[in-house]
Amino acid sequence: MKIATWNINGVRARIGNLTHWLQESAPDVVCLQEIKCVDEQFPRLEIEALGYNVETHGQKGFNGVALLSRLPFDEVNRGLPGDDGDDHARFIEGVFSTPKGALRVVSLYLPNGNPVDDPVKFPYKLAWMQRLEDWARERLALEEALVLAGDYNVIPEPIDARHPEAWVNDALFQPQTRQAFRRLENLGFTEAVRAVTDEPDVYTFWDYQGGAWQKNNGIRIDHLLLSPEAADMLGSASIEKHVRAWEKPSDHVPAAVELRLEAA
Repeated sequence: MKIATWNINGVRARIGNLTHWLQESAPDVVCLQEIKCVDEQFPRLEIEALGYNVETHGQKGFNGVALLSRLPFDEVNRGLPGDDGDDHARFIEGVFSTPKGALRVVSLYLPNGNPVDDPVKFPYKLAWMQRLEDWARERLALEEALVLAGDYNVIPEPIDARHPEAWVNDALFQPQTRQAFRRLENLGFTEAVRAVTDEPDVYTFWDYQGGAWQKNNGIRIDHLLLSPEAADMLGSASIEKHVRAWEKPSDHVPAAVELRLEAA
């Protein structure tokens, strides 16, 4: 089973790219971020026509996450628990039945957190990451296959940026941000891409400005974290870099894992 994550940066603006990619890449479950539309405006008909079930957690103009799946949804949960006052659409969880039991897949879009000296934005990012850690600890206790996939807005290590020195004052690369990501990992998750490669120049995001794509001036901020049960089924992990060269691209590209979910 192929599970992919992609910050689409506006689903209505990039529906042609999305449907082309769905046909080319043929993922079974897709986690989208930054759909930037309310649920009613999501282009579900075009996606359903390709054989996908669609669940969204949208918001007008910004944020917004979605799950697309060839499997039927057994359960869908929207919103990260822990702060009733948080109205940002950044989290959606789907549960599916597979030959090897329940599979939980989350599409998440962590706060950016910039500028770091903002009295609200960076503390909100760190508080959101703490809530995610608390939620993940509870989910791991179920001992089910769980995939936390999305745009984490975290550069985990210097190797994950072409020019790490350019990011030292950015919320994505702050020590507190990276420590929060490591705490989440250390609950027992496997970071899929780094489980299969330790190569440099492996990125998922290239800014639109300054010729970043042409210079390969990228960063890796889109991640798939696997619970021990999911990690046991890991077949491969990949980044579909070529999508960044398409017409009207997102500044992110898809990242994906293949899990061996067939019956024993």
